[in-house]
Amino acid sequence: MKLVLDEPRVKWALAVSLALVAGYLDGYGLLVLGTYVSFMSGNTTFAGLKSGQGNLLAALPSAIAVLSFVTGSFLGNLFSQSRLRYSHRLIFGVIAGVLATVAGLERHGLWNAPAEIALLSLAMGMMNPALAKVGAESVSLTFVTGTLNRIGGNLAAAAGRKPLTEGQGSGDSYLARARIDASVWSGFLLGAGLSGMAASHLRMWALLPPCAVMIALGLFSECATPSPEKRITSPISGVCGAV
Repeated sequence: MKLVLDEPRVKWALAVSLALVAGYLDGYGLLVLGTYVSFMSGNTTFAGLKSGQGNLLAALPSAIAVLSFVTGSFLGNLFSQSRLRYSHRLIFGVIAGVLATVAGLERHGLWNAPAEIALLSLAMGMMNPALAKVGAESVSLTFVTGTLNRIGGNLAAAAGRKPLTEGQGSGDSYLARARIDASVWSGFLLGAGLSGMAASHLRMWALLPPCAVMIALGLFSECATPSPEKRITSPISGVCGAV
């Protein structure tokens, strides 16, 4: 069974799933490595704080995470903006490969924290470009500050009865968009909670669940979501094809 990513409900479910993985890995990074692997605002603050105190060694893990995240974002955008028909599968596959590599090497005692932080942050940086919108609503998969801001903005627009911009059909509204953002935030929160349980009881196998999720998404998602000028949509099947 293939998941057609042009369907809004499928995109919604995908966004929640990816946010759950991001929250899981961020929780794992904080609990096991002492560093966020997707929350770059926190890493930037911590790196600046420790640098200001003259403790460059303590700032190094957060600095590594930020640099690796930016590198991952570059690669993810490069793939998603390419003419590859299934660029999202490549992104999900690379992320799964990174997680499997870190899990395998860590289990055999061949890894160290800075390298693990670099690879996990690289993977998180690649995730956001894979899905930028659900309908007309922009989504942030690996950090929640923007998501919470959009929830407040959509609720305020609904309360003020502001005219809807870029409406996507009868089911679209500011409240519906707030629900999308709230579900993505909830997915991130749930992922962090699951990470806490897994890292506490399944230390050596803690990275395998998110790896399995990324493999499944890579195998069963039907088509990528590149920019409109790089795709056409069949009115019969709804499956995207590269032009």
